[in-house]
Amino acid sequence: MEKELSCAFTGHRPSSFRFGYDEEHPDCGKIKALMTTQVLALMQNGVKTFLTGMALGVDMWGAEIVLASKKYYPDVRLIAAIPCETQANRWSVEQRERYFNILAECDETVYISHHYTSDCMFQRNRWLVDHASFVIAVYNGSQKGGTAYTVNYAQKAKRAVIQINPDTFSVLPYTIIV
Repeated sequence: MEKELSCAFTGHRPSSFRFGYDEEHPDCGKIKALMTTQVLALMQNGVKTFLTGMALGVDMWGAEIVLASKKYYPDVRLIAAIPCETQANRWSVEQRERYFNILAECDETVYISHHYTSDCMFQRNRWLVDHASFVIAVYNGSQKGGTAYTVNYAQKAKRAVIQINPDTFSVLPYTIIV
């Protein structure tokens, strides 16, 4: 039996984007549009499962794009990989509401750890890559931080990484490192 194709999301937190948390900013709209184009192309090419780590920004945008696409692709599944049960505890009320509304629509939720640990976020990122065929990364190429770690891990694991640069809006089509 052929392995079902899947895609995970990774990306910088909104605070590292020039528009910050302003999702009405045209640059945020451009990033979301580029993500949507990639998600739809993957769906049209047989990707049925999408994986989100439910972090603020890219992870949640990806989840919302997948959920909105279910009207046209009802057999697509969304799985949330939560690093710990307290992930959203320190977020604003609005951010937590958005988080829990998305979780309620997910087809499955996986908890990596019940309690916060110093490496639960990295464990979550590895879980996402380990269960993905593709990774959509909104990534500026920096070699520091969780997104860099996840992209490097994905490349070492020979996953197809689709990189959307949040500064130039360029999309690097996936390449599999051999």
